[in-house]
Amino acid sequence: MTSSTSPTDPTQPLRRESGAFAMLAVDQREALRLMFAGDVAANSDGSVPAEVLAAVPDSTLTDFKLKATKILSPYASAVLMDRQFVWDAAMEQGVVAAGCAPIIAADQFVPGNGEVVTAQIIDEGVDFVAAKAQGAVAAKLLVIYREDESAQERVDMVVDFIGRCTAANLISIIEPVCKAPRHGGEWDWNAGVHAAAHELGSLGADLYKAEVPLKGLGTDAELLEECIRLGNAIASPWVVLSSGVAADDFPRAVEIACQGGASGFLAGRAVWRACVDAPDVVASLEADAVPRLQRLVEIVDRVVGNR
Repeated sequence: MTSSTSPTDPTQPLRRESGAFAMLAVDQREALRLMFAGDVAANSDGSVPAEVLAAVPDSTLTDFKLKATKILSPYASAVLMDRQFVWDAAMEQGVVAAGCAPIIAADQFVPGNGEVVTAQIIDEGVDFVAAKAQGAVAAKLLVIYREDESAQERVDMVVDFIGRCTAANLISIIEPVCKAPRHGGEWDWNAGVHAAAHELGSLGADLYKAEVPLKGLGTDAELLEECIRLGNAIASPWVVLSSGVAADDFPRAVEIACQGGASGFLAGRAVWRACVDAPDVVASLEADAVPRLQRLVEIVDRVVGNR
């Protein structure tokens, strides 16, 4: 799909002057708690012992998210935040930089089966109209795609979400993420990424947040072909997320994805993951995460801006 903008482009508030999306994500929840917990021995079902998670208080997550948002949002066109740990505090404390559009995560994650997120629902704790009044420009919904689960339920949820966004005058962003089938057995993750795009990419969301095909691996030509094919299934502008791609590999993946039709990124871990374990989080965010984000911004401005 083209990234060109017009006066009626609903996603314009999320873009840079170049027309590119350079968006930061700090909406990770229990996954972030696990990062702070470090390497731990899992239970037999793959889950993390409750006492390990309990050792990382909510305040640790909130503090990191507020610091990351304050330090990194001046370089981002938008920032994605969750209701559970950071939204209200960030909006009340004014840590989102001017010119950086706030996005509220409207998904509630359901853990189970040894996964931090095994399913999701629309978060009924998110008041879309109230979030708009607080300053939200957009809302995002994660959608778990499993080949053996109901397509109609996924479609209905996305349509419901888009309707809520429209009623509140919020930009709608969907984030399909492919996971292993419930019945187990062999499965093709990359095929699932494309299948999710075919199923959900034309339902009317304003922006599609996609996993990078091939997890960013393969030759440049192979990855470019995959990105072009993915974009052909999506009826809106689309961006890539960084989960599943090594942080040092993500800039290349972003560049090739944008060459293949993507219009930028909405990413968190590839920007700030190395800072979680730092003895001085602020210093690490400034020294490590800021340059990583600036590099990504330069890439999307150059590639998307010159299309």
